[in-house]
Amino acid sequence: MSFAVDVNVLLYASDRASPFCSRAVAFLERCASDGETFCLAWTTLMSYLRLATHPAVFSRPLSPEEAAENVEGLLGLDHVRVLSEEEGFWKIYREVTGDLPVRGNLVSDAHLASILRQHEVTTRPDRRRQWHDHSPLPPVPQQRHVHYQRRGRG
Repeated sequence: MSFAVDVNVLLYASDRASPFCSRAVAFLERCASDGETFCLAWTTLMSYLRLATHPAVFSRPLSPEEAAENVEGLLGLDHVRVLSEEEGFWKIYREVTGDLPVRGNLVSDAHLASILRQHEVTTRPDRRRQWHDHSPLPPVPQQRHVHYQRRGRG
């Protein structure tokens, strides 16, 4: 079995001011240690770099080097599989979006969902047993003022 996370989990783990930080860190630590195939889309990793370092999004963003080290820590795990679009992606995207009016920020969500479907990844963290209360994390607000601290690799 394999699973994937979206950018919100990575951002919450980097944000000590977030009420979701400890839960996200604990989840990622379990992901790092349990050996189950842990899928990360390049679009998720690039979104993390963009948002975690953006001064217009967060009042004290990570430095580019801190954010890159966090990504490298994930990529260094033996059981991480990095996903990207492959031949036939557009057809899957159109199937995923169907008759839905996908626009604005939903395009990114549909993009990730399509990559995951293309690679047959069906489990995301809000449906995974490690989120003890099984409640989904809310999306990170765009104009929230938080103080980020770099999280260590382990």
